[in-house]
Formats: sequence, C-alpha cells, structure tokens
Amino acid sequence: MKKSSIYTRSGDEGKTGLVSGNRISKADSRIDLYGELDELNSRIGFAASLMGDFPKEVDHIHSIQSALFDLGSNMACEFENRSKYKLPQVTEEIIKDLELEIDRMDSQLTPLKNFILPGGTQATAALHLVRTGARNVERKLVHYQLETHEELPALGLIFLNRLSDYFFVLARYIGKLQNTSEIPWKPQK
Repeated sequence: MKKSSIYTRSGDEGKTGLVSGNRISKADSRIDLYGELDELNSRIGFAASLMGDFPKEVDHIHSIQSALFDLGSNMACEFENRSKYKLPQVTEEIIKDLELEIDRMDSQLTPLKNFILPGGTQATAALHLVRTGARNVERKLVHYQLETHEELPALGLIFLNRLSDYFFVLARYIGKLQNTSEIPWKPQK
C-alpha cells in the first residue's frame, strides 16, 4: 500500500522546511508567525461559514483569505530568497479594496459614540474574533521584525492593520443587516 502524500514524516524531529528548502525548528518565531496567519485564516473561514445570507461579503472574504496565504508564503521564505521564488505579494489593490469596503459599509452605519461590546449574532461574534486575531498577528509581525531585523513582506503590516479595521466594520455592518442591536460599553463605577 502506497503512503499518503499528506504526511511526509520530514517534521517528525521537530523541524520543518521553508520555501527555500532550508529546515528550521518548529519553535522558530517565523514558524509561529505564519502559524498565526494560518489560524487567522481559519477563523476567517469559520466566520464566512456563518454568513451564508451575505454572498457578496463572503466573496470578498475569500479574496482576503487568498491575500493572507500570499503573506504567509512570504513569511515561509527568507527575505533574501523571496524574489528568487517569485512569491505572490500583498498588493496595494487589496489594501485599497479593503478601504473602499470599509468606507462603503461605514457610510451605512450609525457613527459610534461609545465603544461596543463584541458579540451579537454568531456571525458578528465570529467577526469580532477575526478582528482581534488580526490585531494579534499584526503585533507578532512587528515583534518578529524587532527580534530578527528581517525586512517584512511589502505591505504586510498595512494589510493586517486594515484587516482588523475591516472586520470591525464588517461585524457592525452584518449586525445591522441582521437587525441586531449593538451593546455599548458601560464602564464600571
């Protein structure tokens, strides 16, 4: 019986391969970072699975997921090797598209006068988890750069920053379409 190509056994000793073929420890901060990107992408997929009534927004989310894979592929390769492998890049177009979508949705929302509590429907709660996940990955990307002094993939930080803004506005927008009231933060006295 032929072995499945899903498991290679090459990581059984705690190392994994980069795009370049170089092997590094699975405990390396680079691996942690693109693992966080993968987790964020999975959270996004989960949130999208709860948004069946909103196919336009789900289609947009799928383009975001592809861009996250682009960013992850760059993190899985040393800076000096990225151009050699012609890896796909996060583009100014995807960032501009996020900004246009944020502006479009935000124009249909009541301006915020207070912070709001994350939650609402399953879809909006999942979108808030995505928002916080995007902020987490953004922080880790900054930390990685400070730790390694490696040049980050072009536009990676900007993309993640816009992504958290996008998912915040999307959560509010979907909540509005689902006729869900936002719950204002009431500081304890």
